[in-house]
This record gives sequence, structure tokens and C-alpha cells, in this order.
Amino acid sequence: MPRQAFAAFGFVLALAVSAAAQAATVPPIPFTKRVLPNGLTVLESLDKATPNVSVQVWYGVGSKNDPSGRSGFAHLFEHLMFKATKDLPPESFDRLTEDVGGLNNASTYDDFTNYYEVVPANHLQRLLWAESERMGSLVVDKADFTSERQVVEEELRQRVLAAPYGRLFALYVPEATYRVHPYHRPGIGSIADLDAATLDDVLAFHRTYYRPADAVLIVVGNFDPAQLNAWVDKYFAPLDNPKAPMPRVTAVEPPRKGPGVFNGYGPNVPLPAVAITWLAPSARSPDAPALTVLDAVLSAGKSSRLYDSLVYQKRIATEIYSNADLPEQPGNFMVGAVMASGHSIDEGEKALLAEVQRLRTAPPSAEELEAAKNQLIAGKLRERETLEGRGFALGYAKWIEGDPAKANTDLSAIQQVSAADVERVADKYLDPDKRMTIRYRPETARPKGESAPPAPAPPKRVVRYVGPVFTLAPPAKRQAPPPIGKPVQPVLPRPAERTLANGLRVIVARSSDLPLVTGDLTFKTGAWADPPGLAGDVAMTADMLTEGTTTRSAQEIARQVERLGATLESGGGLESSSVTLNVMPDKLSVAMPIMADVTKNPAFAAEELARQRQLALDSLRVAYQEPGQLAAYAAAPVVFGGTPFGHVPSGTPESLPKLKPADLVAVHQQWFRPDNAILVFTGDITPEQGFALAEKAFGDWPAPAAALPSPPVIRPNPTPRAIAIDLPGTGQAAVTVVKPGIPRSSPDYYTGIVANTVLGGGYSARLNEEIRIKRGLSYGASSRLAANRTTGSFRAAAQTKNQSAPQVLELIEQEMAKLAAAPAGAEELKARKSVLVGSFGRDLATTGGLADILGGLALYGVPLDEITRYTAKVDAVTAPEVQAFAARVLDPRGASVIVAGDAKAFTAGLKAKAPGLEVIPAADLDFDNPSLRKR
Repeated sequence: MPRQAFAAFGFVLALAVSAAAQAATVPPIPFTKRVLPNGLTVLESLDKATPNVSVQVWYGVGSKNDPSGRSGFAHLFEHLMFKATKDLPPESFDRLTEDVGGLNNASTYDDFTNYYEVVPANHLQRLLWAESERMGSLVVDKADFTSERQVVEEELRQRVLAAPYGRLFALYVPEATYRVHPYHRPGIGSIADLDAATLDDVLAFHRTYYRPADAVLIVVGNFDPAQLNAWVDKYFAPLDNPKAPMPRVTAVEPPRKGPGVFNGYGPNVPLPAVAITWLAPSARSPDAPALTVLDAVLSAGKSSRLYDSLVYQKRIATEIYSNADLPEQPGNFMVGAVMASGHSIDEGEKALLAEVQRLRTAPPSAEELEAAKNQLIAGKLRERETLEGRGFALGYAKWIEGDPAKANTDLSAIQQVSAADVERVADKYLDPDKRMTIRYRPETARPKGESAPPAPAPPKRVVRYVGPVFTLAPPAKRQAPPPIGKPVQPVLPRPAERTLANGLRVIVARSSDLPLVTGDLTFKTGAWADPPGLAGDVAMTADMLTEGTTTRSAQEIARQVERLGATLESGGGLESSSVTLNVMPDKLSVAMPIMADVTKNPAFAAEELARQRQLALDSLRVAYQEPGQLAAYAAAPVVFGGTPFGHVPSGTPESLPKLKPADLVAVHQQWFRPDNAILVFTGDITPEQGFALAEKAFGDWPAPAAALPSPPVIRPNPTPRAIAIDLPGTGQAAVTVVKPGIPRSSPDYYTGIVANTVLGGGYSARLNEEIRIKRGLSYGASSRLAANRTTGSFRAAAQTKNQSAPQVLELIEQEMAKLAAAPAGAEELKARKSVLVGSFGRDLATTGGLADILGGLALYGVPLDEITRYTAKVDAVTAPEVQAFAARVLDPRGASVIVAGDAKAFTAGLKAKAPGLEVIPAADLDFDNPSLRKR
């Protein structure tokens, strides 16, 4: 289409987009509220359409309440809440949730700590009883306290010390932003502060803050309201509050008198970064909605101010961000950027301040305002796809804004924000003379003669706890958990399918009344189709689909999609590539032509390729400083070297510079065609609507006359290797055991996924049990069995402090061998099967999860009604079958070992276990070479 003709068409489309965008609505969360005599607030939200229920307990205590000299304490205590009560042995919450097909987790924020579970609805009574147990009679002993403290320290090493920008966001931003308010302390703490904590500290903390009057119980899902209220009264009403008043944080952060600069450094910082913060109000301020919209205008999506300016136009940043952090007490507003290669912090600060100043002196356009609002509203809608998401919305509104009803009224407040409001709050709060600039660089950039300041020693703090202390009762004297109720049978979606004349397979499954639709277009081509020496060709082709077509620029695509509150993403993996749309159904007819355009008519412009290539290369520079990423990248050439699977699917620093537009065009013409694709619609859509949309958007897409080439048969490398990747200065080592697996078509597929789930699929699986729970050596250990077309792979992994890498490797190999040496017990096998079935059911309940499942079945030629047989096939797997599979496929003697980290701390120990150990400096890595070394 000529450019002039498109200009007129674009005007008409813009009108359609605007009309559709104005209709954006999110159904409110219905709930009831009551308060027990002891002060416990109870929120209930009924949903009879689900077979599950979410139970959440939110406490009004967070990191700001950490005792002086004990940063990280609230977070440490969160971990301890999963241990014993007077009637429940340690890890019982996993027995009551994960082992019956549910999940549990918790999180610590500045202002609150929340605990949440999702279980089959017939387990509700048990969960209520268990939550009342840990509120009223938590048991904390020295062994559990010591073990969980070690786990938290490993979490700190993994998330903060080993991550290139962990120090910036977890440590330096809060430290530089606040001088007086305890928001300045890192929520995860420090090793010194964690080591200084005592058992008396823990007992006193629980007695002080974990009380009914400081808690909110939230139940969302399928339940009988009268029965629920009776259970709540039975288990929670008898709990008493301590007589001592609740301590409250009364510190007030003083206004800033001028700009400031904070210099931070890290040992593994591949690209410099800058963050700028201002003091801001609390979430209860009338300015909060406008600041939230301002945040979205600045950084929500590729059409945002910061992305368009710093990443797209100037190309000086590889990543941008802003954040309106508006907690219970006055917070902060932040903008920032990770700079692109060759660009400085000064450039970044200047560009960021220029964009902020633009909004201080002129309002955003009507189009920008509409896009920001619709993205915020659509984001809230996606949150409400899950029971736990709805519970979180209610809990957050209660604790941060003071009223759970704000979860519903906040959306109308956002809708009412005007462009003038955005300009006003930008001018009011983002004064350049009141900014704090945080500059983050590698240690090598620290001025000569300047050394890192020593970490302050925790102050001496003596706590003598004299309150009640609970111990685990003997088995005969423990109160038994309540009975399990009658199961609620799930209603499974019924997919319908049709193949268009051009060969496009279309699958539609109505799965929700929530106004949301996912459209997922999967191509049966992935990185295995990369030409030799051009790793990342298919992935870059897929990534570039949304970066401009013959009639739309990349910026136009982003603006049009984001004005709808939609997401449109594309990308490629090992065996498939995809274009995925998520949008409200009333905007689907406007969004589908954009999805079809990027799929059928990509431009692959040289300028856009150069831009995307630089972003990819900078992303790799960051990834090459993360031990977990390096170990993962090494797995493909180690297991599949010399085959089409034997390279990094996303490309490497050596391969990406070779890519030319013609290479992408060739891939698109050969593989991105209707007779090699599957289009899946899920959510609030009928089969008739889906088929009609597919025909209208893709029916005129001709299939090439040339036949599709057959995908290759992959034969793994049979020779195991032991490799240590040396990344000096990194905070942890990533330990990985890899070997060939099975294809999806294998008759052992279900046996394999059950075996893997016993070994490493979940918190209570054997690897995590041995490495995290028993020994505190890692924040988490897991395994994954990936079944592909003609082969597959197995990977077990954990990160740990560098010196513990040999021990963790030994534990992984021991557990792999144990699985083959003896059959799993009946109770263990039943529990691990429940993990698979429960996770599968929760995936079916979201539009994106269901689309992934149906697309995956179609990709591997499995009948779609497999979703109705999944549970039965998992249940049919026997213990002898699991044992035999483990002996045949998971034998550690045929596995390769990859450990990435600070090698001087673990090389000697690894060589004792693997005499043929290859030590490769990270700077010498070449993942395009099966040897992993640069030529």
C-alpha cells in the first residue's frame, strides 16, 4: 500500500482505536467484609465458577518495622512462618497445599507481609485451621531459625549480589532516596544484620506484630458463605491480642533542600546505569492517581516517553524504567536507565531530566493519556484472571490505601485523571533541584585510592523474650487437621478447531467470562532452523515482526496497540516462534488487523535490525555477568553440540552482528507461512467469533507453492563433559547437571514428567528438600524435563555460595541416583502427581495458560482432547515405572556438569569429583563453538 493511501487508512484506524479504547472497563471484585471481636478483618469474594479457593492472610508489618540493626528481619520472619506450629510439623503448609495440587507462597513489602495459598475448594477448612495455627501458636526453634537464615542469605546472594543490577535496586536506590524514614533500609537485609539476629528477636517479633487486630483474612473462590463464616469464627475468633500496643513507624522523611548524588559500584556491572528519585506522597494522597498515570506515560510500553526517546530515537539506553512507589507512608518517584554500550551516565541523566521537564511544562497528548489509562486498566484486568490476583488487589487496597473497596474505585479515579493533572503533579513533585541521582558503575570505575566503605557492624541489641513459647506437641497430642470436603469438579474448556483454505489451523476455546482474549499464533519453526553460523536468525526474525511492517512503523504499531490497552508480542524459541495478542474482546476487531499485519508484512528494515541487534547485544552483556544465565547458555552446545539444537537460540555476540535483513527475509519466506502455523483463541470468545476473526485477518494469506522442509532429527552428543565457567567476583555459583531427555511422542512422556516432579518439580521435591530445606545451601533447587519433537533434555540446577558448589553438585547427583535405586513411596508419588494436576488446572484457568497448552498440543501433534485425559494419565503412572525411567534417562553417570561462578572458590573441589574438568574464563566463551572456547 502506498504511504499516502496508508495515511488515510491510518486516520480511520486511529478513530476506531479511540472509539474502542473509550469502552475499557474492568468488572469490580465483589466482596463482603466483617470484623471479628478480636479485631481480625475478614474479606470474602465468592466465585462459583472455579473448583479452587485462595486463602490469604495479610499482616500490617513489613520491612519498615525491622528492629534497629536488624534489616531484613521481617523478610526472614516470613520464611519462619512456614515452619512448625504446636500441631503442625515443619513444612506442613506444603503438605496441605502443594501436595494436594495447590500452591503457597508469601512476600514481604515495606508496609506489610502477605501469605497466600490456592487449593482445591474442598481443602478450605484445613487451610483456615492451619493459618490460625501459625497466627496463634508458631513454633520457632534454633535449628529451623539457623537453616532459614542461611536460605535468606542465599536469596540475597542470588537476587542482589549475583545479579548485575541487584545492588542498584535493592540496596542503593532506597539508601540514597531516604535519610530518616526506615524505607531506606534494604528489605532483604544484609549478611551482617541477618547473622546478628537471635531466637529471642524472632519470638518477640511474632508476639508484637502477628496478632489478629493487625491482620486481614482474605478468601476468594468457591465456598459456602455460611460455612466459611462458621469456620472463621471457630478457628480465628478465640485468638487473643497482646495487651501491649502495636508499635507504629512515626518517622517523617524531611523535605530535600537541594539535589544530591550517590555513587554506587558493583563487581559485575556490564553497562552503567542511572536512577533519579524524588520524594512523593503516599498512596492515600489525592495526587496518587495522577502520579500513577504519569508513571505510565513515562515508561509503560514502547510508545512511552522514555522508551521512545532514550531507547528508540537516541539509542543511548538499553533499558528504561520509572516507578511511582506510593506506599502506606510518603514514598518516592523514580526514573532511570541502563545505558547502551558506549553511552555515559551523564547522557542518561540529561535525557531523563529532559523528558521529565517536558511533562512539567506541557501536558501529555490525548493519545498518550488514553494509552496510559488503558494499559493501567488492562493490567488490572489481567491481575484478576487468578484467584490470588483478586485477593492481592483487595489486600493491597486495605493495607496501603486503608480500604479494600479502593481495589474497585481506584480504576475510576485513574479514568478521571486529566492531562492537566499529569502536568500538575510532574511540576509539583519532580523538581530537578530536589532530585537524588544514583550513579551505578563497575568497581573498576571507582576513583583510584577510594575503597568501598566497610559495612557498618550491627549495633548490639539485647532482647530477652519473656512471653509464651510454643513447642511442637508429641504426635499423640496434636490436634488433627480438619476433614477434607467433597471435591468440586472442574469444568474443562472444549476447544473447537477448523483449518482455513490456506492451511492455517485455528483453535478456539471459550474459557472465561472475564473480558479478556488471548490470540496466540504459533509457527512450527524455531532455532533449529538457524543457518550454520547464524545463531539467533529465527529468534531475531520473530522479534522483528513487531518492529515495523510495509505500512506501519515500529512506533505506530506500539502506539496503536497500547492505546487499546493490549499487548502484542513476538519471539522465538528452540522449536517454535509466536505472535501473541492479549486484549479486551470489545477491541479484538481493531487489534486483529495489526496482529495480521505484523505477521504477514514485516519490513525487516536495516535501521530497525541495527537497533534491535544492539539491544540484544547489550542484553547479552548483562546476561554474561549472571552465573545462572551462563550455565544455561552452555547447556545447548554441551548436550547437542554439532546439531541444530547445539547453539543458543537467541544468538551470541559472535553471530548477531552477522545478521542482515536478507537473512530475516529468507527465514520469514520459508517458515512463517499459514500452513506451518496454529492460531489459538482463548478467553471471552466463542468458536464462531474466533473462526470469523481468523478468516477475516488471515484468510487472504497465501501459502507458498514450495513444500515445507522436514524438521531435522536431533541426535544428542553422547559424551558427558564437566565444565567450570570462571566469572570472577560474582556473588554465587550456578550448578547445573544436564543430559539428553525424551521426545514428546515418547510413550514414557507421562512417566517422565512424574519422575521429574518427584525429583525437582516443586518446593517439596527431593532436590529442594535436600539442598534448601535441610541444609540451607540455596534459595531453591529444581529440575526440568523438556520434551521436544525428536529428542529432549533434562536439567537440574541450583545456585549457592561459591564455596558450596561441589557439595550442591554432589547432592544433585545423589538424588538423581536415589530415584533410580528405589521406588518412590505411595504418599510421595501421590503428592507429586497432585502438583502436576493442580498446576495444569491453574494454567487452564487463564487465557494465556490455556493458549499455551493448546498451542503446545497442536505443535507436537497431540489431540486437543488430551486436556481431558491429562489427569488420568498422570494418575496411572506407577512407582516401578518412575524408578525404571530414572535408571534409564536420569542416571547421573551419563550427565554433563556445568558450574558458573567465581572458580577459585570451587575448582579444587570440582576437580576431585571430575578429574577431566575444563575451566573456561567467561571472557573466553564462545557458545557458537561446541568447545565453548573462542577460536
